[in-house]
Amino acid sequence: MNVSTLPLSQEQLEEVLGRLNITDVDNATIRQIVAVSNMVEGLSGEPVIHLELGNPGLPACEVGVRAEIEALRKGIANTYPNISGMPELKAAAEAFLHSFMNVNIPARCIVPTVGSMQGCFATLMLMGQREPGKRGILFMDPGFPAQHNQAFVLGLEQVSMDIYAYRGAAMEAELERILSKGNISAMIYSTPNNPAWTNMTEQELEIIGRMATKYDVTVIEDHAYMGMDFRKRYGMPGVAPFIPTVARYTDNYILLLSASKIFSYAGQRVAVVAMSPAVADRKYDFFRDFYGVPSFLDAFTFGALYALSSGVTHSAQYALAAMFRAAVEGSLDFVNDCSEYGRRAAIAKDIFLRNGFNILYSHDGREPIGDGFFFTLAYGGMTGAELQKELMRHGISAISLKSTGSRQQGVRVCVPLLTDQVQFDRLEKRLDQFRANNPLKS
Repeated sequence: MNVSTLPLSQEQLEEVLGRLNITDVDNATIRQIVAVSNMVEGLSGEPVIHLELGNPGLPACEVGVRAEIEALRKGIANTYPNISGMPELKAAAEAFLHSFMNVNIPARCIVPTVGSMQGCFATLMLMGQREPGKRGILFMDPGFPAQHNQAFVLGLEQVSMDIYAYRGAAMEAELERILSKGNISAMIYSTPNNPAWTNMTEQELEIIGRMATKYDVTVIEDHAYMGMDFRKRYGMPGVAPFIPTVARYTDNYILLLSASKIFSYAGQRVAVVAMSPAVADRKYDFFRDFYGVPSFLDAFTFGALYALSSGVTHSAQYALAAMFRAAVEGSLDFVNDCSEYGRRAAIAKDIFLRNGFNILYSHDGREPIGDGFFFTLAYGGMTGAELQKELMRHGISAISLKSTGSRQQGVRVCVPLLTDQVQFDRLEKRLDQFRANNPLKS
């Protein structure tokens, strides 16, 4: 392929997609889209604006780095980690959850995992096994595409509920319709949401909790961006407002807490899965017969996790424990440290809106969504795939909302890699060109 300039022609982009064997860009994974953007960079000789990949755009938390280095220097690298987790980490996580969410989950019910990706995979696997006839997972979409892919790999039944039309009281009737069929074992969502940056309201959390209890469904609540709804001042230890959670409205819950975004510690792949005692201690015949242990917690730890990784990297557990402790003690303000994402999102939104785009998932109840890690965009009458391709031709890489389970036509924008004014100026210039080449109909 010959070196070209931006924007690429449609034929050039199609050739790139063909070389990567991507036949349906709408359903391409994030990593595939990164590969496309890398080829576009090579072809054009110009840097692509990366709005597709959720790498933290902030330095890794120094508290964790120091703790990990110290642990390695003490010689822990030659010792296998406890599959259930270091007692220090489990205790620190218990205090962290109490301080910032005002929920009480005993340390024994908290298990470290190799990132929330592993924690979610193991949880989904057991949810599909726990009871005959209940292999359905309800995705309250839009959601993280990789979690949909995990359910696919596991051969689970996926049911999708796009919350676009079911906010507030409307959520209850739709949940009643879906859950009453009896085939749903678990439901999953993130709050703040990836990709829409919506947040479940207290009314919605109460509805979800009540329906989960009524139909014996376990809620998997992903807190990858914990406390990053910057419209309220979360993140002060032991002080309201506490971070919202379904754990206040049902005992059927599992919380995923990752270090990747809240501590900018993505490279070390460390997280914890925190489950209520009611979930942890519940016994199932399948687990007893298959794993040799009847309780969910033991099946999770000694069945699923042992087979997947045999434990989380020892030094990373020391790092996470130190970061949890520093946050609880008040010496690490993780929410304030992450507020830079809100500033970047506000600037990026303004640039897109001035160029004719509109926000798709725009409100939580009557309140506009906050500025944070993500937002969603539509443009004119373009489909998500059309918009994704047209942006890529102009050197802007994003993912289509279809891959997130959304039924809306648009793309997800991820802001952490917009790190300086050069990036914003480049975005402005390319969107000017995009708009000129794709004028909106009056």
